[in-house]
Amino acid sequence: MLTSCLLAGACGSLSDQSPTRPDPTPEPVAATPTAQPGTSPTPTPIFAPMAPQATPSPSPTPEPSPGGAPPPPPSTSGCGAPLPPALSQVNVKVHLKAGDTWVIDSTPLVGPDAAYCAKIGFTDGRSICAVRPEGNPERQACEEYVTGRAADTGRPGPTWYLAGGFCRGRSTGCENHPENQYQVLAYSGGTYRACGRNGVCGEVAVDK
Repeated sequence: MLTSCLLAGACGSLSDQSPTRPDPTPEPVAATPTAQPGTSPTPTPIFAPMAPQATPSPSPTPEPSPGGAPPPPPSTSGCGAPLPPALSQVNVKVHLKAGDTWVIDSTPLVGPDAAYCAKIGFTDGRSICAVRPEGNPERQACEEYVTGRAADTGRPGPTWYLAGGFCRGRSTGCENHPENQYQVLAYSGGTYRACGRNGVCGEVAVDK
C-alpha cells in the first residue's frame, strides 16, 4: 500500500486526513446608532421617568372679617315701639364727690333723629336725646338695646376705661359700681371713658 501511495502521489500525512472543526459562527453585534454631525447622542435612561403626581390643593381657609364680627344686639324685650336709633353719644359727668371716691355717671344718647325724639316725648325740637324720658318704664330696657353689655362684667351698660384699662379695683384707679354699670367709682384722677357695644364712647377728665 505504501508503494502504491508513493507511485500515485496521493497519500498525505496523517494530520491532513484529520477532519477539521468548523469555526464558530460569530454572534450578531447590535448596530450602534451613529450620532449626526453637530448633535450629541441621547443617553438611554436606565429607569423610565415617573409621571409627576398631582399635589392636592389644601382647602381654602376662610379669611376672618376685618375687626371681627360685631356683637349681636341685645334683645328688644321690654323696649317697645318706637325702637331707638343707634347709639350716637355717651354723656359722661362727675355725679358725686364723696371723700376720695367719686362717682361718675353716663347716659347713652341716640340720634340725630328729631322725629324719634318727638315721638317719645321730647317736644322741644331736639334731635339728639335719651332713649326714653326720665321715669319711663321702658328706659332701662331701651338703654340696654342701644348700649349693649360691658366687655368686662357682662352687665347691661357701657364698658369703663381708665388709661386704656378696665376698672377692676383700687389697684387700677377705678371700679365698676356694684349696682349700676352706667356708673363707675373713681379712686384716682385721669380721663374716664364709657363705651357702648358699637364703639361710641364718651369721656370726662377727673382732676383729683
